[in-house]
Amino acid sequence: MSAISVRASLLRSPAAAYGWPEADRIPHPRHRIPLVGDVIGARPRTPVQESMRLARELGPVFRRRFFGMEVVMVSGPELVGDLADESRFTKRVMLAVRSLRQVAGDGLFTAHSDEPNWRLAHEILAPGFTREAMERYHPTMLDVTGQLLRIWDRHAAAGKPVDVTRDMTRLTLETIGRTGFGYRFDSFERREPHPFVTAMVGALEHAQRRAVTAPVAGPLIARIAGARNAADVRLLNETVDAVIRERTARGRGRGPGAAGGAGPADLLGLMLGSTHPETGERLAPANIRNQVITFLVAGHETTSGALSFALYFLARHPAVLARAQDEVDRVWGTGPAEPRYEQVPRLRYVRRVLDESLRLWPTAPGFIRAAREDTLLAGTHPMRKGAWAVVLVPALHRDPSVWGPDPESFDPDRFLPERVRARPSHVFKPFGTGERACIGRQFALHEATLVLGMLLRRYDLHADPAYRLKVVERLTLMPADLRLTLTPRRTVSTVSYAPGR
Repeated sequence: MSAISVRASLLRSPAAAYGWPEADRIPHPRHRIPLVGDVIGARPRTPVQESMRLARELGPVFRRRFFGMEVVMVSGPELVGDLADESRFTKRVMLAVRSLRQVAGDGLFTAHSDEPNWRLAHEILAPGFTREAMERYHPTMLDVTGQLLRIWDRHAAAGKPVDVTRDMTRLTLETIGRTGFGYRFDSFERREPHPFVTAMVGALEHAQRRAVTAPVAGPLIARIAGARNAADVRLLNETVDAVIRERTARGRGRGPGAAGGAGPADLLGLMLGSTHPETGERLAPANIRNQVITFLVAGHETTSGALSFALYFLARHPAVLARAQDEVDRVWGTGPAEPRYEQVPRLRYVRRVLDESLRLWPTAPGFIRAAREDTLLAGTHPMRKGAWAVVLVPALHRDPSVWGPDPESFDPDRFLPERVRARPSHVFKPFGTGERACIGRQFALHEATLVLGMLLRRYDLHADPAYRLKVVERLTLMPADLRLTLTPRRTVSTVSYAPGR
């Protein structure tokens, strides 16, 4: 494409410069302002929810422009089906995820697909997510959930509501810290969140703000925000360095055993002690730090959101809650015995509750796909090599052509096996797609199903009738200010959880 034709394309639409030659055919919001773009009505703090509204108004593909950047957003099933084709499209690191590289560098989530450390780390870490590894993590997940139950028991006895989002964040951070890295954050012993959580939230919010408002932020505002982010990144790095130092002091490749001694390799053990099975390469120290940050952030932030949304929906739907509790009682029993690893997947209805929660509010709400070669998207939209589009997952998950005339309603039976088989696989994408899909998916689902089962076996959940769901965005999605009141279930024998078992 010549320089003259590029300039001519830019007069029509900046998207042409990003490889969308006929972007004029793609609708955009009304009231677009020349040079500035679609700033009227824009909500920088909630760009995902604003894009969901635009998808309802403009359809399955539309474009948004902010100054010189124009982004094409896609949610139609046919379009997403094409973008999920690994032979034609691949992951692209853009927008807020690119901004997050200041924190996680070339970690698994933020690495470009052609960066060698992505595939090297993926191959080295794959054994950390096998069935055998999940079985090793299970006792620690039970232990951490037991810590949560002791706190929630006290709240239930006092009639005090629990802060769901805060406590789910504590639980999932402690779980990934101990199972993946043999490190205790002592999350339940703290009155305030661990400094790592505070810094992580600041870094995620900064990455999103930078992607959305960078063109309009004044130099002074940008400098102040950058200084704050630098302090957050420094604390994240210092925390991870402490995790790695603690491990190397007791041996590089072994994880903590059941009684605190040397056990099988966990994620950090694999990174420190393993080599690529074919090339013999090792991960460099800088990349190990990036991977640890990636797993600590992504490994707890998204799962805590998924649990929080699931508890919100359960408390709002008493019939669903009762059905889920009945399944837990029937499959696990009502006595004091802790669930075994193989019992967790038997909670099929509880898992459907999780899936339906992730359908309505996928905590990782989007991913970006780029064309490997010049192509035609869904037989309609020309895309040049390198052109990219954002898949807006919450809008995909609400498409009436797939999910029926009432896609906003909460119905776990949408995920009955026969209904899942009747749908294309690409219409449910809470964990991304293709070879860059979340490596920790099975870890997250086992943890979340286990935790929900243990909570449902122990408590009835009561929502505040005045509460209205507010979703906060910091790259991930999370319900804000969600509190529930608990009452112990009379049918359940009291389980005595000993700390630090």
